[in-house]
Amino acid sequence: MNSVEISYQGVETLPWEEKVVFYAVKVINYLEKNNWEVSLVFAADDIIRELNRTYRGKNEATDVLSFCQDKEVPVDVHGTFYAGDIVISMETVARNAEYFDVAEEEELRRVIVHGILHLSGMDHETTDSSEPMLIKQEEILLSLKGERLF
Repeated sequence: MNSVEISYQGVETLPWEEKVVFYAVKVINYLEKNNWEVSLVFAADDIIRELNRTYRGKNEATDVLSFCQDKEVPVDVHGTFYAGDIVISMETVARNAEYFDVAEEEELRRVIVHGILHLSGMDHETTDSSEPMLIKQEEILLSLKGERLF
């Protein structure tokens, strides 16, 4: 059984976190992953900016960062795979939603899918929509379109 845990760094608790957990689990199930555990961290812009600077050399806030766990020791005695952590800035998600003229909820779903795809081993070199990972991202978004987060 797949599971998602949510935590917060520098931001208020989201009133709809149960729906976010349900959606993230649906994405993991869509990818046919089993016994995955993922951590979603909602963080303030200053926290995600620091992580982005430290781990990617970019001194700017971003919408989502994914941190995969060590692949050499991924399973506990119960067969759970600790896939990793996804850090999301709702402040940046809101700015991006406005910039791309989409609902904030849609943009949040997009970054959740994006983060999970990174944890599953996918990557992209550019933000070009022809990138295989970004094609897969949009496929998942379309397939799970009826899922509401807030």
